Amino acid sequence: MQNAAAEQRLLKLSIAVTVVVSAFGVLFGLLSGSMSILFDGVFSAIDAAMSGLALFVSRLVTRVAENRRFQFGYWHIEPMVLAFNGGTLMLLCFYAFLNAVDSLLAGGRQLDFDWAMAYAVLVCLACFGMFFYERHRNRRIDSDFIRLDTQSWLMSGAITSALLVAFAIASTLKGTAYQYLAPYADPAVLAFLTLVLVFVPIRTVRKALEEILLITPPGLDARVRQVMDEMVARHGFKTYTSYVAKVGRAQFIEIHIAVPPQSPIDSVGKADAIRREIADAIGGEGPNRWLTIDFTADPKWL
Repeated sequence: MQNAAAEQRLLKLSIAVTVVVSAFGVLFGLLSGSMSILFDGVFSAIDAAMSGLALFVSRLVTRVAENRRFQFGYWHIEPMVLAFNGGTLMLLCFYAFLNAVDSLLAGGRQLDFDWAMAYAVLVCLACFGMFFYERHRNRRIDSDFIRLDTQSWLMSGAITSALLVAFAIASTLKGTAYQYLAPYADPAVLAFLTLVLVFVPIRTVRKALEEILLITPPGLDARVRQVMDEMVARHGFKTYTSYVAKVGRAQFIEIHIAVPPQSPIDSVGKADAIRREIADAIGGEGPNRWLTIDFTADPKWL
């Protein structure tokens, strides 16, 4: 619960800073005439909405199931939101790239470099400050939502840094033989960055889709199998089957054990003792782990 509260506080801070950055982006984009800055402001506004949705889901998944419709809780919503958030970032990058190419073909854009560079400096400080702060805090919280939000701040900081460099170079071209290249700085940098940064959320989207599709996580599956192989040898069980899945922050583990007819498990107490032994060996016990262990003398039930 402490991690959940810390996660929600970080998301609230991120939303507040994002709203400020978004307002700066729209204002300075209009003042400077920069498509890149205006896009950055709109990107930040949509990112704030995504962070708000993540905050809502973060609160939702920590609840105990309160009705008969969601008896297993709300964990399945978490990867759905992560996939939606990551997919939205990818689409935004693609849309920005198309606009950048269109601007390049149209001869670029004239802009006020003083306003543009002032914006870039301020936003760089905000973005990289949030990136390093969230990354440091998330080492303890270990939240997928915070991890995606951290990537978003890194993307924003990288975009703005490149814009700052491009604006600085383009401003030095004024009054030189290469002045005609200055209008192309804004769309050229935007096109390059969107091509590079579109791949940042791909890993998050892929991971979220694996959880939505209930693809077995190899690490957890190997751990459960290792523990059960040892238990079979130690207690003389016939065999077992195991099924694992990870959905959001929840782990679902089912283990079905076939015991011989002469098994010493002749009471509920002994069965519970073996369950406790298996649970302790697997590790990771907590409110987010669902562990089911049953015993049968008929292998057909496995």
